[in-house]
Amino acid sequence: MAAHRKPRQRSTGGSKARTAATIALAGAATATGFDGTGHAEPQLTPAQVKATVDELYQEAEVATEKYNGAKEKADAAGQRLKDLQDQAARKEERLNSARDALGSVAAAQYRAGGLDPAVQLALSDDPDRYLENAEFVERAGNRQHAAAAGVRRQLREIEQLRGAARIELTSLKFRQTELKRHKKTITGKLGSARQLLSRLGVQERSRLGASPDHASRSTGPRDTLAAPGSASAQAPNSRAAAAVSYVYQKLGSPYVWGATGPNAFDCSGLVQAAYRAAGVSLPRTTYSQIAAGRRVSRAELLPGDLVFFYAGISHVGIYVGNGRMIHAPNPSAPVRVAPLDEMPFAGATRVV
Repeated sequence: MAAHRKPRQRSTGGSKARTAATIALAGAATATGFDGTGHAEPQLTPAQVKATVDELYQEAEVATEKYNGAKEKADAAGQRLKDLQDQAARKEERLNSARDALGSVAAAQYRAGGLDPAVQLALSDDPDRYLENAEFVERAGNRQHAAAAGVRRQLREIEQLRGAARIELTSLKFRQTELKRHKKTITGKLGSARQLLSRLGVQERSRLGASPDHASRSTGPRDTLAAPGSASAQAPNSRAAAAVSYVYQKLGSPYVWGATGPNAFDCSGLVQAAYRAAGVSLPRTTYSQIAAGRRVSRAELLPGDLVFFYAGISHVGIYVGNGRMIHAPNPSAPVRVAPLDEMPFAGATRVV
């Protein structure tokens, strides 16, 4: 048998070797041997494709949550930078006004400062008025010294603001670099998953419940759910009930990484949007959301609780009762209902 040349493998944002090898195997239709003869690559079964795609989606979701966290921090740094710049601009306006006032006083003193005060008194036709004016000038001088001190203080404050703004700008640039890195990882993982899925027939993809087109709005198992009112009635309070009602309304919405609604979501974006609609502010990422409320056991779950998956806490859904949740799974499926056992359960939190 002729020797085969080993296909070149290309890493996608730090993929595991096993995943990379599987993608390389599935990604090429043929390989050229050293003797120049083409040989067909072994074909992955639909089940193997699904397992690899699921792993790619899970890795992409880890990167997505890192992207979301970096974006949250970049947005915060950008807002702090803007606030510092606004503060500096307002202080510079006040500083310019103070400088103009000091300049006017200095010019007046220069014009009137040619004679010694004793000589001015001696030559004055009205010594009493001169003394009154001299007292006024002294008071004005004191105010001038205070104004000058105020100008110096404002200069120091502006320089401090500019220093803080430079720090925030550095932080913002670092976060933006993070965003680009995570985005590259995400798009690489999702691209590999789409490539694998595209090699399956439509019927095979349908059997696997996967589609390379993330815009699919199929509602899937909507009809197998209990009525939204039933799930909301079991919620521990009105805000949890409102969050449950919201996710029911969003069944069929497409998954788009980094999206927080109103028409598309990633997993933590759906949870954040649901509780935002209920009047509760949640953090952006799964890593932070799990700490946003009181931890509850799986046996204690009630509709509206947040349920988390994988050891790295990289996926989240909203529990709706009967061992089920509504979540934004991945680009192959829209917002839908799923059993908790679909993924490795990692914990749960009751937000309110």
